[in-house]
Amino acid sequence: MSEDRNYPRTPMKCQIKVTHTDIGEVLINTRDISDGGIFLLTDGVVMPAIGTIVQGQVQGMGGEAPMLKLEIVRAEPTGIGLKFINE
Repeated sequence: MSEDRNYPRTPMKCQIKVTHTDIGEVLINTRDISDGGIFLLTDGVVMPAIGTIVQGQVQGMGGEAPMLKLEIVRAEPTGIGLKFINE
């Protein structure tokens, strides 16, 4: 399988609060991040379909992190890949 990436990935462990009307608010751990997006380890949490826009906020930063707009672009057995949406 070809790894056609626009941005290199960096391993990163933290929690993200993901918010969407279909799932409410859930805390999910990250696996890695890049300039273009983030991969979340869903651990059996049922997430919305590919193409869905969700809100994400990094937790535990000592202050309130900004809410980010993210699009679900990939699903794997272990988690989902999300793309940062810049407006």
